[in-house]
Amino acid sequence: MKTQYYTATSVDGYLADEENSLEWLFQFGAVEGVDDGYSQFVERVGALAMGSTTYDWIIEHEDLLKHPEMWPYEGPAWVFSTRELPAVDGADIRFVQGDVGPVHEEMVAAAAGENVWLVGGGELVGQFHDRGLLDEIVLNVAPVTLASGAPLLPRRITDPPLKLTDVERQGNGFAVLTYEVQRPAEN
Repeated sequence: MKTQYYTATSVDGYLADEENSLEWLFQFGAVEGVDDGYSQFVERVGALAMGSTTYDWIIEHEDLLKHPEMWPYEGPAWVFSTRELPAVDGADIRFVQGDVGPVHEEMVAAAAGENVWLVGGGELVGQFHDRGLLDEIVLNVAPVTLASGAPLLPRRITDPPLKLTDVERQGNGFAVLTYEVQRPAEN
């Protein structure tokens, strides 16, 4: 079981542009290899978490309040937010706030041996990292730069550094980079 941050990013480290849009990513359509990797990744996910901006984007992009059957995830999802958000009918969504530690324990139990997916955003993933709960980062790097927007992971991770465990070249100029999050040595 791993807690993983699996996401797409621009070369310069942004998840979304200044308007929280992913149109820069959609220009590529289906990318050979990336879609297969995503399908294989999702098959091993037992629970997921996301922040309210990510949730809002999914609700709007998929028009989920009118079409709840389009909810893209099976299994339980935790949405971290300090504000009230609409629920998607029929989806197992749990709205939470505060410390990620106790919520992570619930997610691990619900995942029943499968992986926990941290969908985004970067600040939420950073909170999991700060608590020592992030095991792996999988980046689908798109061949574009955005110059600004929502940062990939607004944290300094330098000591110990991330450990590169896999590199894949995909269609349309994408690279998939997999990093293990190393823990500081205990004295």
